[in-house]
Amino acid sequence: MGDTSGGNPSFIPDYNRPDAPGIAMNFDNTVSIYQRVSADDSFESAVDEAFGYVREAQEKYPGWPRIFYLEIEGHKGDRQGFDEDFFEFQQEFWFSTIAHFVYAFEIPLIGGLVNPESQRNDLPDHLVLSGQGKSSENSP
Repeated sequence: MGDTSGGNPSFIPDYNRPDAPGIAMNFDNTVSIYQRVSADDSFESAVDEAFGYVREAQEKYPGWPRIFYLEIEGHKGDRQGFDEDFFEFQQEFWFSTIAHFVYAFEIPLIGGLVNPESQRNDLPDHLVLSGQGKSSENSP
């Protein structure tokens, strides 16, 4: 099925972006994940949803290359166009957590990137966030 040892696409195929938020299997044996964060979503709910999508994709399609598309509505601010929470979501949380478990991604802050390392498939059972007033736990 999904071979992450060398059969991965060498770019982020925009044609694989799902029409609606969720997870979609693609004809090229990749899995697309599309998350739309609304203006009403909190940092914690966005974290829970992103991690939940990656876990679900791994459970449904074990080891298949995952391409994650993130869209953020609202949350405008002075940090490169985003409020503090959603700048941190993309800059700190994304690169320290989600990026390891996907083959490629597209986020508003920087655009599309292919992970220079192999996609990891050893997702933890749950995710615990803490620090500066943030506390969230996502478990199966």
